[in-house]
Amino acid sequence: MTTALNRRGNNEPAGFSLDEQWWAGNIRLVDLSGQLLGAHIAHAGLIAFWAGSITVLEVARYVPDVPFYEQGLGLLPHLATLGFGIGPDGTVVDTYPYFVIGILHLVTSAVLGAGGLFHTFKGPAILAEGGALAPKFHYDWGDTKQLSLILGHHLLLLGILCLAFVAKAMFWGGVYDASLGTVHTVSPNLNPADIFGYVFGFNHGQFNGLGMSSVDNLPDIIGGHVYIGILELIGGTWHILTKPFAIGAKPFSFSGEAILSYSLGAVGWMGLLSGFFVRYCDAAYPPQFYGPERSGAAAVQYILGVLLLVGHVWHATRARAGGEPVPYTPPAPQRGRFGMTRVAPAPARTFIGRGKPQPEPPKKKGLFGRG
Repeated sequence: MTTALNRRGNNEPAGFSLDEQWWAGNIRLVDLSGQLLGAHIAHAGLIAFWAGSITVLEVARYVPDVPFYEQGLGLLPHLATLGFGIGPDGTVVDTYPYFVIGILHLVTSAVLGAGGLFHTFKGPAILAEGGALAPKFHYDWGDTKQLSLILGHHLLLLGILCLAFVAKAMFWGGVYDASLGTVHTVSPNLNPADIFGYVFGFNHGQFNGLGMSSVDNLPDIIGGHVYIGILELIGGTWHILTKPFAIGAKPFSFSGEAILSYSLGAVGWMGLLSGFFVRYCDAAYPPQFYGPERSGAAAVQYILGVLLLVGHVWHATRARAGGEPVPYTPPAPQRGRFGMTRVAPAPARTFIGRGKPQPEPPKKKGLFGRG
């Protein structure tokens, strides 16, 4: 059987194109850095639209004097935990902040949606062929230095947002304390023995099988976010300025599908951990807002975490079987009619096996004979 090796590093049977399958999503854009960026931005816009629209919907159907969890509300409890619109004993005194936050998310979704459409239809399909700063953000899946640069920017953003949450708790109105039933500012506990002890299952020197989810006070939660934010800023700076060491990169595969598998594995593991927090940590999920019994919500986290881990195994298996991606080579410009510059056509595909070059498959005719 003859198989093809494409730039994402996957072997595909001859005559089979994953890009043409109805169930294929963004993987068809894996070699188009510009359009994949557009898809990511549009995806962020969809998430922001969901958050904003559901928040506004929950504000519209909110019934005063009835707990959030008895109304089946999912987003307002999170905003209340952050201290917005909450008075003594966890009572909701003002829903206007929730409405404003929902509208801000809707506006953000419109901006992100416009950015996604621009990068999909107007921007360069491959960033290396764009102008201005676009080539700086182009990447090849086998270019570990560029992948490290992108990872570093993600870590910097996460660190900034993490410390923004710390600032909210310390200076900007505080957060809700389930043990006191009030909103107040928090002084973080920065004792490294206390904070990092949770990672090894110790809650202030006492072993607890719940590990990190056994935290029962806000100073430890905010202090943990201080350390996480700082570590992410340090890690982001490190990855921007360096490339992976050979000894550290050797066990890993670098391709579009491999990177996807690593991401799914990380998010799946976080889903399992968050399930324990939802179920057992009243400090992070106040029972006044989420209810005293949260096993159902925790089960959703467990299920999603397991599904993501299954996806991790699936894509990791495909990535390891696919080989290494072929580096991107910019097309050489050619002189066309009237002295205009045009781009040379893409080279023919090369198939692994018999090793004979094969031409590109003919384009299928669409509606009204269009390709």
